[in-house]
Amino acid sequence: MLEASNLECVRGEKSLFRGVSFRLEAGTCLMVQGANGSGKTSLLRMLCGLSQPAAGEVRWNGAPIGKLAEDYRGELLYCGHAGAVKDELTALENARISATLAGAPVDEESARTALRQLGLKGREDLPARVLSAGQKRRVALTRLLLEKRKLWVLDEPLTALDRAAVTNLCGVIDAHLAGGGMVILTSHQELPLTGRVEHLRLD
Repeated sequence: MLEASNLECVRGEKSLFRGVSFRLEAGTCLMVQGANGSGKTSLLRMLCGLSQPAAGEVRWNGAPIGKLAEDYRGELLYCGHAGAVKDELTALENARISATLAGAPVDEESARTALRQLGLKGREDLPARVLSAGQKRRVALTRLLLEKRKLWVLDEPLTALDRAAVTNLCGVIDAHLAGGGMVILTSHQELPLTGRVEHLRLD
């Protein structure tokens, strides 16, 4: 279980949000929404332990995430807005290197299967620089299939995806939720998920 208690985010002299609290249980997706600049990405970074709240606390299974350190990070997959795909590497190389850096190396066939599942069949051996923005996003999202983590934190995962890719991604998320996983994501649009979805709006 992930719990946030009275979180506050301050940038400069401005408070972007305060008093943010929620409890996320297994099999649940939390969709974080709000206007640009409302602090959505800042909140996700706090939940991942990448930045500290001005006030409040984040707990994983009852313990503060700062004290859990690697034990918490081993349960977490964070996919940021940028995607972190290297243009000089092929889609296949990107997928395998990302998994290796996350401490979960995979063989070539597993990586190819993940790329095909996300609609990249026939593009596995192309350098990322020739792929479209949506195809690069799908390369980044192969991490969801290759890294076995309980909690997924996804910052604008729908960026540059067409309708078919969105439907495909929703299937991946639903399967994760059905298996007892948890997802937190930001999005400006609703996702057609069949699993349990809760909402948090930052104003």
